[in-house]
Amino acid sequence: MPEMNVSMIIATNNQHKLNEIRKMLPLSFTLETLKEAGINFELPETSGTIEGNALQKARTVYNETGKTTLADDSGLLVEALDNQPGVDSAIYAGLPRDDRRNVDKLLSELSGINNRKAAFITVLALIMDGQEYLFEGRVNGRITESLSGVGGFGYDPVFIPDGHSITFAEMSDDEKNAISHRANAVRKLQEFFAK
Repeated sequence: MPEMNVSMIIATNNQHKLNEIRKMLPLSFTLETLKEAGINFELPETSGTIEGNALQKARTVYNETGKTTLADDSGLLVEALDNQPGVDSAIYAGLPRDDRRNVDKLLSELSGINNRKAAFITVLALIMDGQEYLFEGRVNGRITESLSGVGGFGYDPVFIPDGHSITFAEMSDDEKNAISHRANAVRKLQEFFAK
């Protein structure tokens, strides 16, 4: 199957997300950062849903530039906490955003709770030629009792995906990128362009 050359703006200021997506996509995808696209303001994330936030960010950048835009929003859904922190995963412990404070709050909320089931969800929103497309990725797992590992970011040190015995933070980038929620969404994006 011949590779299609695709150029798009990645609508995120999160360098970790940008690096992960870059590693997952083939070299035939040219990714432009917000800074390179001349966008230096904070993108809105006020829709109240993961899907809505991804679309909101993609629409903002697309309307500003007219260029093919890919935006991502992710969340951690914890069963025992009524699927919290969910859409508020990045600011679970309040502003400013702080991964460690978010993780500490999560572990505190789950203290003494046996049900540790959780899922990571990513929604990619693509806008191309005025058309909107959504690609969802999910990975189920569980929350640990304490932090483990130094890799990754966000909740990676406390999330063990189903079928594994180590956290995302203990995996190599390649191991995580083969099974993560973001990887699953990016695979669907690639399949879309391969049609």
